Amino acid sequence: MPDSASSKRLIIVTGLSGSGKSVALHTLEDDGYFCIDNLPAKLLPTLIDELLEHDDDLYARLAIGVDVRSERRSPDDLLRLFRNLRRREALEFEVLFLDTGRSTLVRRFSETRRRHPLSGENLPLHNAIDHEMRLLDPVKEAADRVIDTSRLNVHELRELVGNFTRDAERSGLTLVFQSFGFKHGVPGSTDFVFDVRCLPNPHWDEKLRRHTGAEAPVIAFLDAQPEVGEMYRTIRDFLTRWLPCYDAENRAYLTVSIGCTGGRHRSVHLVERLFAHFAAERGNVSKRHRELA
Repeated sequence: MPDSASSKRLIIVTGLSGSGKSVALHTLEDDGYFCIDNLPAKLLPTLIDELLEHDDDLYARLAIGVDVRSERRSPDDLLRLFRNLRRREALEFEVLFLDTGRSTLVRRFSETRRRHPLSGENLPLHNAIDHEMRLLDPVKEAADRVIDTSRLNVHELRELVGNFTRDAERSGLTLVFQSFGFKHGVPGSTDFVFDVRCLPNPHWDEKLRRHTGAEAPVIAFLDAQPEVGEMYRTIRDFLTRWLPCYDAENRAYLTVSIGCTGGRHRSVHLVERLFAHFAAERGNVSKRHRELA
């Protein structure tokens, strides 16, 4: 926890309506953050100034959910506030943006029968979602971390938000390795995508099919394939060469996604190997197997 006499921590939680912002804030509250939800953006500067002036430990870690309805025309004021907060001394400030695919949002609003905050008699649900996506795209670009909740359940989202706060409270860039299956879609929150579908596939061996790339039978099979070793070394060497550049940018996260067809064998194996290599060389390295969650 930050020393209230020297620095405070502020996380702005924003994103698309229906993407899970309330779940994120509840998670932050459980982690000891003082949370405020659905605050109009125009009230942010005054409230933040007021809270940051307090020496009370209660306000040492703040999380504020921003209401998109106050940004119907342009997010320029919100982006200007972000820039000002990043320049403040004794304040650790980050933006967490929750993203979700259009079809998932339509399904969520249809299932819950809740009204989208930007919809109305003259703006159907599909149009309201599209309008909000366009409106918040600059905010998404300015975020320190984007979490795509399209394929996450509540428990998985809580875990990722918890990881975000723990990683963010450590200094330096956090390197995230993620395996996935192309047949389930490419992750929306990623910086690099490596397609390893060209490698020999254990799925076609009935004895290996039920195992994952983190289990001994599949590991032995893939380790015996020269192409797998070459792919691993290529990705490892690429990241080794360019990670210092991203470290120098003072960014919080770099997410590397490895994809095969189903996301259970080849991509899992390579993520495990890459994670082991970089975790031994640097701090703040994590991994996630999307299709095994």
